[in-house]
This record gives sequence, C-alpha cells and structure tokens, in this order.
Amino acid sequence: MADKKNYGQIFSKGLVKENPVLRLVLGTCPTLAVTTAAVNGIGMGVAATVVLLGSNIVISLLRRVIPDRVRIPAYITIIAGFVTIVQMLVKAFAPAIDTALGIYLPLIVVNCIILARAEMFASKNTVLPSILDALGMGAGFTATLVLMGAIRELIGAGTVFSLPVTSAFMDPMLIAILPPGGFFVFGILVALANKLAKRAGKKPVRSLGCAGCPSAAACGQKECPSADGEEGGDVA
Repeated sequence: MADKKNYGQIFSKGLVKENPVLRLVLGTCPTLAVTTAAVNGIGMGVAATVVLLGSNIVISLLRRVIPDRVRIPAYITIIAGFVTIVQMLVKAFAPAIDTALGIYLPLIVVNCIILARAEMFASKNTVLPSILDALGMGAGFTATLVLMGAIRELIGAGTVFSLPVTSAFMDPMLIAILPPGGFFVFGILVALANKLAKRAGKKPVRSLGCAGCPSAAACGQKECPSADGEEGGDVA
C-alpha cells in the first residue's frame, strides 16, 4: 500500500521518470498512428486517460474480490466497459476526433499501458494512489502524443492545431506525417528522454524485463535476461 508521503511521487513519475511512451516504451502503436496532428494526440490522450482512471478505480475497489486465476480477463472486461462508454461519448460529441482516431479508439481495450497499470499498480493499492497513478500516466501519455503530433504537424503541414505557422513561407515536408516520419520523431524523442535520464543519474531504458508485462506471473519465468545479456531482477 502506498505511503501518503509518496502521493506526489506517484503522480509525477508518469510525467518524466516512468513516462509510459518515452521511458517504458508502451503504447507505441497508437502513438505512431494517431500523431499526424496535435489535436489527435489530445483526443487519444484524453480518451486513454479517462479509461485508465475508471479502470484503475474499479480494479482497486475489487482487488480483493477478483480471483487471481481470472484477473487478466476481469481487467480486460472492466477496461472494455469504459472504452465502450468513451467511444460512444466521442462519437456523439466529437465525431471528427472519432473519425481521426479510427480503429485506435476501440483498441484502447488492449493498450498495454492501461493493462500494465491495472496489473502492476491498481490491483495492489487503494483507490487514491490508483487515481493519482492513472492521472500521472495519462498526463505523461497525453503530453507525449501532443508533442509528437505538434512536431509532425509543423514539419509535415506547416501548422500546429490547424493554425498556420510555417506554411506561408516554407514548403512542408509531407514525409513527417507519413509512417517513416512517425518513427523518426519517436526515435528522436526516446533518445532525448534517455539522454535527460542519464544526466539525471538514471539508467536509459535497455530492457523492460518482466516488470512491465501484465502476464509476467502467468509465464512462470522468475527472471528475465536484459538486453546486454545480464539477468534482470526477480519479478516474482
């Protein structure tokens, strides 16, 4: 159970230290797919945050009730219920965002950020720390999506949030809003995040091992080899 003194750290770790995209390298599929524009990043980030918040609360409340053997199916069912609610609201009140996000909105059900937080945090902590964890991770996810979307939109279309910035005096580079541009910007941001982490005295992410895997307990492996061949820590 989280100590009250650590509530600030629980919230802030998702912003920088354990940013789900740039530090834990989770949720890269929607990150690369929807960040062709900054507004898409806001839409996906807010939707994922709402689902993460709702699922964390419910899973935290039911953590002593859900049988261990069926916890993953139970988590997915809870997450799917919140995704359905969010999708219906987006369709009703923001149809343009729904069209832009496409299949990636319902695919929040299997977003590894949400499932990982359910398994690694909400199932082990009370409601308030779980809320702070969801808000911190959601804010970090949203900020990364908006940053990537703004960079790609600026370079690829000369606009930010559809407002002209460089389009009047410079030809946009269309490749920035195509898949290669997404991989390039993502790689640059991950490299910068690791550089900043190294300067702050933290090790760059080389391997997640079992720590970020929702199915770690089910696979039966006690230790995972790291990227450099050394064994990781005990995750049992």
